[in-house]
Amino acid sequence: MKTIDGGICAVKGVKAWGIKSGKMGLGVIVAEGNAAGMFTRNKVIAAPLVVTREHLQKHGKLSALIVNSGNANAFTGEQGLADAREMARMLADALSIGPEHVAVASTGVIGRPLDTKWIASNLPVVVASLKADHEGSRAAARSIMTTDTTMKEIAIELDSGIRIGAIAKGAGMIEPNMGTMLCFAYTDAKVPSALLHECLTRAVDKSFNMVVVDGDTSTNDMVLLTATGKSGIQPVTAEFQQGLDHVLIELGKMIAADGEGATRLIEANVTGALSDEDARLAAKAIVRSPLVKSAVFGKDPNWGRVTAAVGYSGAEVDQHKLSLAFSDGRNTIELVSRGEVLGANDNALSLLGKIMGGSKVDIVVDLGLGKSSATAWGCDLTYDYVRINADYTT
Repeated sequence: MKTIDGGICAVKGVKAWGIKSGKMGLGVIVAEGNAAGMFTRNKVIAAPLVVTREHLQKHGKLSALIVNSGNANAFTGEQGLADAREMARMLADALSIGPEHVAVASTGVIGRPLDTKWIASNLPVVVASLKADHEGSRAAARSIMTTDTTMKEIAIELDSGIRIGAIAKGAGMIEPNMGTMLCFAYTDAKVPSALLHECLTRAVDKSFNMVVVDGDTSTNDMVLLTATGKSGIQPVTAEFQQGLDHVLIELGKMIAADGEGATRLIEANVTGALSDEDARLAAKAIVRSPLVKSAVFGKDPNWGRVTAAVGYSGAEVDQHKLSLAFSDGRNTIELVSRGEVLGANDNALSLLGKIMGGSKVDIVVDLGLGKSSATAWGCDLTYDYVRINADYTT
């Protein structure tokens, strides 16, 4: 596979546009085809997710998406559901399609009524501006940003000629539990809805479900995958899965690196676990730990916090078999080998300082018990995270 330009609009059959005005944003993506979705497991679920899930369950297809930022339309009762359905109807009328083929998404502040008048007044401009080029993808990606500092998009072309593109948003309230903050992915492959869902489930488990910024699962987590079929190519499932995995993992890493106030990306690689679930538990415990995250922010190689996180993760652990190292991808310093704490000479300490001061810190743990492994991504915990979230609505 190779990375290509164009974002979601690199995929045949996709048009997009969006606007951003202060904290308010509005985006539209038009792409008709079989579709699959995954949604938050938070029991406080936002109205747009309820509506979108209903539409997907009825038909397994989508023709378009409307998304707003600045207001989550969550914990808004019956009026919130009516507003989400109104968003679908507004776009359906503009495109002359059925509202049941429209997905709806929202992100922003919870518990505030949605300003549907603002959406209605700006929707005609967005629809009239739809483009099937990189500018369209970027405009849509920009429109869904809240506390994000960077747009998150990617597109690839597989050896077969199939393309997969996606945009995402997310920086805070992030521990996806079944979905992601918001992610909209597209492919021009010919894939039935059932297979799309299978592939999406596997890809999300490897990517977004292994990302932690602050341990909070959002009310609005949603990931959608639509196959336009415009390439005319029916993919080999293994190749398509590999491509989708790559796209979502790269977006997950972008989200972790852009965590609110973050200065460093943390990657936790756990091997030697008795089961895949044990490996996932241990890896996520490391990147979720406020003490580990704070140590990384302070460039402090306080590895004891890592072993503590692994120990309470719920995974099977034998401290006498555990090994631990820190790495920056070039230099690796082993700190514990099968339960034995290793001393460090001056050269090793110097390298350790470079590792902790880099933009990415890899924490490598071998549980020494089995053959299962997992990788999770997170970021450091900084003063700015508190500042951003202390005055989010004021």
